[in-house]
Amino acid sequence: MSAANAERAEPSRHPDEPHAPSLASRLNWLRAGVLGANDGIVSTAGLVVGVAAATTERSAIFTAGFAGLAAGAVSMALGEYVSVSTQRDTERALLSKERRELAETPGAEFEELVAMYEAKGLSDETARTVARELTDHDAFAAHVDVELGIDPDDLTNPWQAAGSSALSFTLGALVPLLAILLPPVHLRIPVAFVAVLVALALTGTVSAALGGAQRTRAVLRVVLGGALAMIVTYGIGQLVGTSIV
Repeated sequence: MSAANAERAEPSRHPDEPHAPSLASRLNWLRAGVLGANDGIVSTAGLVVGVAAATTERSAIFTAGFAGLAAGAVSMALGEYVSVSTQRDTERALLSKERRELAETPGAEFEELVAMYEAKGLSDETARTVARELTDHDAFAAHVDVELGIDPDDLTNPWQAAGSSALSFTLGALVPLLAILLPPVHLRIPVAFVAVLVALALTGTVSAALGGAQRTRAVLRVVLGGALAMIVTYGIGQLVGTSIV
């Protein structure tokens, strides 16, 4: 295989360059963290604004807000743990299946690898050369990379996912909780509204930047959604609080 063909078949990598799958994984984690913080902001803001509309008692607002923060963080952590654990189990099952197939039918697996490289645009001769060299070096790594897109040494960690999700939700939830508790009574709700909308604008901007989306639309979406949630819960707090009293 010529040097030109080899370069086209396998892009050159340098030690200082980030590995593409690892970079994508980090971006996904960061995007998930931003979304978790956004959930914490909106859900806690709706809760504390609704309670603040019904009562001026700081202890009641704090209790409701802190309980919502704790419940939301635990719920997010459990959900992420279950989801990532399922994904990890699936990845392990696929890796075990690939090991078994390579041990039982190496010839068929080699032809499958050749076909995958041909599907990427390589000629039959080049595809066979690439497949042979990769198979001689590490057949299992070659197959899981091209066929499954899985790095066996970098499987998702459910505990890390759960902790990250809980932390991001907690940080987001602290914004409305502090904004509603720190100001004087007559400024609580206005300050909370402004703080929450600014925080949502920031998370919307970061989320759009990570996803390559149009920033104005992304920011408007989260800001209007958060404003609507607070308006609805404020109205419910006013109505229910007055009715009960």
